[in-house]
Parts: sequence; structure tokens; C-alpha cells
Amino acid sequence: MRIGIDLGGTKIAAVALGRDGTELARNRRPTPRGYEATLDALAETVAALDPAGAGGIGISLPGVVDVAAGRVHAVNLPWLEGHSFAADATRRIGRPVRIANDANCFTLSEATDGAAAGGGSVVFGVILGTGVGGGIVVDGRILPGANGLAGEWGHAPLPWREGADGPPVPCGCGKTGCLETMLCGAGLSRLHRHLGGETLDPPEIAARALAGDAAAARTLAHHADALARALAPVVNLLDPDMVVVGGGLSALPGLCEAVTRRWGAWTLTTEPRTRMAVARHGAESGMRGAARLWPD
Repeated sequence: MRIGIDLGGTKIAAVALGRDGTELARNRRPTPRGYEATLDALAETVAALDPAGAGGIGISLPGVVDVAAGRVHAVNLPWLEGHSFAADATRRIGRPVRIANDANCFTLSEATDGAAAGGGSVVFGVILGTGVGGGIVVDGRILPGANGLAGEWGHAPLPWREGADGPPVPCGCGKTGCLETMLCGAGLSRLHRHLGGETLDPPEIAARALAGDAAAARTLAHHADALARALAPVVNLLDPDMVVVGGGLSALPGLCEAVTRRWGAWTLTTEPRTRMAVARHGAESGMRGAARLWPD
């Protein structure tokens, strides 16, 4: 049995998987405030899923994860800052713990038995939601990088910026004009307001586009163009076999087709063989990928 936990700012979601990926059990509870309370909640989660087990536990969480040091920098889990989180969780749970960034776990899940399974040796995962994240899996293993930053694509500047993108806005990382500010949910709403003067949330923009609204369709087309520009340097540098996209905006109508039609204008090859698909496991990929942080 494998146990994966998705530790977020509001909830702890966990799953127990069989070795073939079959779901055996799941558990969900609110994330408590405070370091010790969080460790207790993690231990209670594992006990609820597998009280007599002895195998390793995987934990997915947002932010920068320094795997070598077992520490994390997570804006929405600030009480974890400065602690040896992996070691402390291991002691509290009584079982070995591995931790990884949520986008990395998402990508590992989708590369193993999701939309990118069998799609090639190099997979780049993209999360488009409240924020924008990325992860890299090579030959079935997460590529974390020397500083735990591999795949942190959301805090690069939006390339080939143009007037229709709107003015650069400050990002939560402290810089201005990061592609996260353009490609996240709030960025899509901001783009629609810039192009058409109307404030709408992403689901309404998508619904109007599907109903034939020209202004909404124009916004989605420009958002897809911005995403194609943002992914073109990834294709040039990493040359992935597959790009898999998750998060709330992955449901935008025709997103993958629109991006792959456009990115050849920005890549070094005009017809990239890289494929793009929407995630199969959606919001569950974080905990499913965490369960796979331990090999068979």
C-alpha cells in the first residue's frame, strides 16, 4: 500500500493506493493552524488510512521544497517555515516521510498513470489555477533541481510581451510581470477587463465564449497565445515529449488545441512534436503523485 497526502492551506487530503494504482481508501480533514497541530493531523490521517502499516509516506505541498534539507517555503503554510519538516513528520507519524512540491507530485502522477502515461520520457506539468506552477518528470522520476526550483516556471517573465497583454502587474514573489500574473485565474479576468472593459470570472468568460460571445472568445484566444509564448521557451530548453495541464483553467474550452496551434510561431521548430493534454486525475494528482514518491 502507498499513502500520499496533499497538504494545503485549507485541507489535508490523503489517499491509499494499491501497487497497481487502485484507490483503497481516502481521508480528508481541515488543515489546522500551527506546526505541532499540523504534525498531529498528519499522524491522525495516516492512522485512519493504514493503522498497522510500516511503509513510507509521501507528502505534497505548495511552495519551494528543499528535499535535501527537508525544509519548505510555503506562503499559505507559514508555520512550516524554518522547521525540519520531513524529519519532524517522520518522528510524529512513526514512518519515513518524503516531501515534494505539489506541481512535481501532480506531474509524477500524470506521467505514471495519467494523461502523460506512455507519452515519452520527459513530461512537463503545468498547473493553471489561483497560481501557476510547473514540474518536471524524467524517466518516471521527479527532477527537483539543485535548489528545489526545477519547473518553477510561473515566476519567469511573460515573454514577447505586447500591448494587448495589458500592463505588467506585481506578483506575490515580489517581482512584476511574472507569467503567473497573466495566466492564473485572476490574470484571465484582468485580461478580459483590459480587452473588453468588463469584469467577469473565468467560468463566466468560458461560458460566454461557448455561447458565441465574440469578446469572451477573443479573451480566451489571447490567453492561449500568452500561454503558447510562455511554453515556447520550455519547449526550446527542455524539449519535453508531453506537456500536461491541470488546475481550474485547464477546463477552458479548446485550451490545448489552441496552444499547440500557436506555439510553433515562437519555438525554434515551427512544428513541435511535443504533445499537450489535460490532466486525467485533476485535483487528485497531488496526493496520487505523493503516494508515488516511494518506489515499488
